Amino acid sequence: MRSILTRLLLTLPVVWLVVSLVFLLIHLVPGDPILQMLGEGATPADIGALRHQYGLDQPLWAQYLHYWGGVLHGDLGSSIRLHSTVSSLIAARYPYSLILTLTALGTGLALALPAGILAAVRRGCWLDQLISVVSLFGLSIPGLALGPVLILVFSIYLGWLPVSGSNAGGGPSIDWRYLVLPSIAMGASLAAILTRMVRTAMLEELGQDYIRTARAKGLSETAVVCRHALPNALVPIVTVVGLQFGALLAGAIVTETIFSWPGLGRLVVSAISNRDYALVQGCLLSIGLTYVLVNLFTDVVYRWVNPRMR
Repeated sequence: MRSILTRLLLTLPVVWLVVSLVFLLIHLVPGDPILQMLGEGATPADIGALRHQYGLDQPLWAQYLHYWGGVLHGDLGSSIRLHSTVSSLIAARYPYSLILTLTALGTGLALALPAGILAAVRRGCWLDQLISVVSLFGLSIPGLALGPVLILVFSIYLGWLPVSGSNAGGGPSIDWRYLVLPSIAMGASLAAILTRMVRTAMLEELGQDYIRTARAKGLSETAVVCRHALPNALVPIVTVVGLQFGALLAGAIVTETIFSWPGLGRLVVSAISNRDYALVQGCLLSIGLTYVLVNLFTDVVYRWVNPRMR
């Protein structure tokens, strides 16, 4: 328990550093969000009043202290462009990003586990070579290129799946058909990474003495692989899955933009283009906290599946 609390305390400064750097960088970017919102015909009085309303007339250090004071009290500020609280905007978009990330993670695991196990069991045969080539192909294609290809093939040419969005009716619910293509685009590279890791871990475990003992006792190959080798091979995979979850959540910005998915990714892109300071900082803070909590959960699961850590 002490090590988990120590890990949590060590990761919190990372979140603070990321949000602080974003705060400084976005304020250093040329341009004025007030002028962008009001337009060129705005009077100096209107500009000054709106700048004072959002606290942009204060020195940078005062804005920084005011922002973190609000964060400590649960107030992330208000969006300059959308005229709503940052907390309500994040609460409306966060479930979409979380569902997409979990679906992509499940897709990657569903593809990687059987492929990695088959490649290890059939080491050196044509199936192993085919899986290695496909996984290398998946590593080589980024989601930025794979997304449009999936839309072109399965939405435009074949007409099997919708192009973009989350629901044909435009409501808050999610139609599973709209999840298929973005989850594949996000989960393909993860599946390629995990396939190679599962294959390596399985080959290492299949060469251990306890596997030869299990085979000498007359156990079937399925029992040897699934009941003995696989649980031990999954121990290093747990850590990678936890880290990849944070990478998927952060990388969803590209996928959500391509598929017009109403998650945090599109919200961040819109906030950056509009120089919506509070909204950018709030979105990155929520992503950073999610990454910290997922890593903490990963440490707990790792200790549970690995008796040596206990």
